[in-house]
Amino acid sequence: MGAPVTDYRGLSLWFDALPEAARPRPPLDGDATADVAIVGAGFTGLWAAYYLLAADPSLRVVVLESQVAGFGASGRNGGWCSALFPVSATTLARESGRDAAVAQYAAMRSSVTEVAKVAAAEGIDADLAHGGTVVLARSAAQLERAREEVAESDAFGLGLALLDADAAQSRLAATRVVGATYTPHCAALQPAKLVRGLAAAVERRGGVIYEQTPVTGIAPGRVRTPREEVRAATVLRATEGYTARLPGLRRDIVPVYSLIIATEPLPDATWERIGLRERETFADHRNLIIYGQRTADGRMVFGGRGAPYHLGSRIRPEYDRVPAVFDALRATLAELFPLLEGVPITHRWGGPLGIARDWHASVGIDRETRLGWAGGYVGDGVSTTNLAGRTLADLVLGADTDLTRLPWVGHRSRRWEPEPLRWLGANAGLRAMTWADAAEERRGRRSRTAGVVNRVLGR
Repeated sequence: MGAPVTDYRGLSLWFDALPEAARPRPPLDGDATADVAIVGAGFTGLWAAYYLLAADPSLRVVVLESQVAGFGASGRNGGWCSALFPVSATTLARESGRDAAVAQYAAMRSSVTEVAKVAAAEGIDADLAHGGTVVLARSAAQLERAREEVAESDAFGLGLALLDADAAQSRLAATRVVGATYTPHCAALQPAKLVRGLAAAVERRGGVIYEQTPVTGIAPGRVRTPREEVRAATVLRATEGYTARLPGLRRDIVPVYSLIIATEPLPDATWERIGLRERETFADHRNLIIYGQRTADGRMVFGGRGAPYHLGSRIRPEYDRVPAVFDALRATLAELFPLLEGVPITHRWGGPLGIARDWHASVGIDRETRLGWAGGYVGDGVSTTNLAGRTLADLVLGADTDLTRLPWVGHRSRRWEPEPLRWLGANAGLRAMTWADAAEERRGRRSRTAGVVNRVLGR
């Protein structure tokens, strides 16, 4: 799963800001046995280990990680712990019924609270601020999308509010704001502090984490590394954007890159003009996703999609940094907040997130093979992984609970197309969304192109 990194501070602002630099735990040295072997020490794998050991401290739980805990998206994301789920309530209701859709979204909301609860209980200071999310509308087309989302929310009781221009500006004073949506169900946090603290909590409960231990294959009852093997009654795959590196799984989850920039700490006077007084996370209703937050030390963190998908689902360190995308993010940030023009950018980073062919996150376990999985979060994983970890624990232990009956449990997405169709389709979709936003700017009405792309992608 890649050569070891020697200095993890460069992974992200979050890793750079850790109180102590990340140092790898010892690798697996010799064959091992366990009750549960978990592949991946990101949020999914660590939450699963945490809740398994909380439920049954006698379990032998082993977590295998190719780099260090939090190396992937868990330590490089935008720091949103939200109730967002990549499948709409309308789609879930169509698939599984209205009650199931409502239950899924209720579980997502409770996951935001659960993350904060565990962080407090375990003494993890993750700079958490429960300020909600404001998503701006900055054109007539975006305002139409905002109203549709609120109408869907009202139909399912999800608590999304529509703000007029004044109310939106009072939360976030960007340019050209005509309205916004707001939900209280999100917390801004420092993800590397959370994931590293969670790893320590797993160890305190008796779990064993082997780092710098790449996994080369997964099979019923065993996990293979280049030299050793772990035998376990249950094997859980928690590899998200790195899933394509495992044999036989190249087309199951594709890695798509999201890139982020961070400013130097901004003066209080600047924040008084911008807003985000409650450290709300923010985005807008354009087609090509952007996202941001105000950090605990007063930085603006701002990210977005726009980096290309790489042929064959390749993942390489150089893909984490694309100067043209960083430049575009900086230009977009200055367009949103002109007073940030020229403000020094201190950190630039990125990494892959995981997307299933139908953009449907899922969690499950095969009762016969005892192989479990979770993933496909489409970038909304900080809280979804917590729900996945709790659900995996129940599934491993054979418990029939409200969580194991949620509609994402056992969902199987169809596989992505073979190359080069996968490369052509993913990058054509990226360009189309960029064109759609430009067209909406010129014409003042919604682009049909975006709708076509969403239908093709199965969204």
